[in-house]
Amino acid sequence: MRAARTQPGSQTLSPATGRSSAKPAKPVIRERIRSEARGTEVELVIIRPADSEPNLPVCLALHGRDSNAGMFVDLGVPRTLSSIVDYQGTPPFAVVAVDGGDSYWVATEEGDDPQAMLTDELPGWLGERGLATNPFAVLGISMGGYGAFNYAGAALNDPALAAISPAIFLSWPEASARDVFADEKQWEDTDPLRHLDALAGAPIGVWCGESDPFIDATHELVDRAKPEVADIEVGDHDEEFWRKVLPDALKFVGDRIG
Repeated sequence: MRAARTQPGSQTLSPATGRSSAKPAKPVIRERIRSEARGTEVELVIIRPADSEPNLPVCLALHGRDSNAGMFVDLGVPRTLSSIVDYQGTPPFAVVAVDGGDSYWVATEEGDDPQAMLTDELPGWLGERGLATNPFAVLGISMGGYGAFNYAGAALNDPALAAISPAIFLSWPEASARDVFADEKQWEDTDPLRHLDALAGAPIGVWCGESDPFIDATHELVDRAKPEVADIEVGDHDEEFWRKVLPDALKFVGDRIG
């Protein structure tokens, strides 16, 4: 049985209008917080549409390698999110990012477990900030795409999944070259292409540039997963491409708020 989605946090309604009297939240909030699952302090970034109310459903955003949660601010998500809500009729939602390290969002031998942070700690952090504790969607860029498939596969609510330039591999030698997986078994246990059955029922969208180094694996992903959106277009594995497709990816997940 699927877990029900929850959106904790109460609002006070105005008797005259029936609308929430809560003050609009700041569009971007950045703070440092201790993650026991990762054994370190991480940055938590909350991005809301301009002039939105505090209580919103959440799309989790997973960053790429050699980056951090601030990646989504740098890529212009605050402006893009406000635009698709204000002008394209997408229901308002928050994009929440958190530092996940460089281990492809899988646990390391040193006790750094970003997936445990997402499943065990993040819901509490969201609830404390008046946001839905059960993200309705997950979006990942590059390495974050690898993590997004693992997060969605373990979730009980079939979150919408948007993968941009997903960094996935067709063989162990290719994965091993990244020097992040403890051994071949850990890669096999987390390889998105080996566990697509766990995503049955989840809406999936994939965006990738034709010149992306992961294009062959992405073609394999598209062939096997049959995503609702498969946008392969001119572009590389870089910020220029990510900025170009982020509006479509955010609208894809926003239009699937349940």
